[in-house]
Amino acid sequence: MTHIDIFGAAQQPAYSYRDDTRVPTFPDDKPLIVFDGVCIFCSGFAKFILRHDRKNRLNLCTAQSKLGHALYIHYGLDPENYETNIVIRDGRAHFKSDAFFEVMKILGSGWPLLAFLQIFPRRPRNWLYDRIASNRYKLFGKADSCILLPPEHKAKILDYL
Repeated sequence: MTHIDIFGAAQQPAYSYRDDTRVPTFPDDKPLIVFDGVCIFCSGFAKFILRHDRKNRLNLCTAQSKLGHALYIHYGLDPENYETNIVIRDGRAHFKSDAFFEVMKILGSGWPLLAFLQIFPRRPRNWLYDRIASNRYKLFGKADSCILLPPEHKAKILDYL
């Protein structure tokens, strides 16, 4: 099983989930973002991504789906307490602030400019990420069930329930 090191980096080879029988097969020709579907903040970020992904470069999936749950387990994360989003790009998983920067790089337009913040060391970036993640329900709220994303983006939502 993969574990995340103290800096939030995955310690597993690319496409390792393909060999894990617990992970449903999914199209991995595009980066996949796995997010907490009941978190108002996380779902808002997912909606932001859908609005700005004009070139259809990304797929999304909730952590609560069968696929999301299996990926959390595969990467050694708590499948009930989502401390990070997962971004899988080119078969490699990215977590915490690195996941955010991967998404910004993919979106295009001016968003990759935010990636310059990666010049700051990972430890303080992830410290800030962890503060927001651990307080997200308190700060932004929590829905009773997964928030529905806009139906026009249905093809990009890989929720295997």
